[in-house]
Amino acid sequence: QVQLVESGGGLVQAGGSLRLSCAASGRTFSSLAMGWFRQAPGKEREFVAAIPWSGGSTSYTDSVKGRFTISRDNAKPMVSLQMNSLKTEDTARYYCVAGTATDYRTSRYRYWGQGTQVTVSS
Repeated sequence: QVQLVESGGGLVQAGGSLRLSCAASGRTFSSLAMGWFRQAPGKEREFVAAIPWSGGSTSYTDSVKGRFTISRDNAKPMVSLQMNSLKTEDTARYYCVAGTATDYRTSRYRYWGQGTQVTVSS
């Protein structure tokens, strides 16, 4: 069993930055792929970024490439999402996830956090 707790959300102006963190508990964290999804009001939950257990070969949705960076520290254990050059369309609730492999599909992640709200104002 893995528990995920997100932090770092908040209100920021367009063009600003935020760093989301996800603290994980559970003995199998280092063997799991980790990722972030987001859901805006009235929209489906969408993939944002993922990182394999080894920390290499990260993946991102096209809309955040070059602006967001996912990283992990298996020793803590924690996964982070650095978000730069934020846009109003990045406003959503962001969820930390864990699964057996990196994937863009929600069904591939067994463990989900409760989410943290990110609001980007114009």
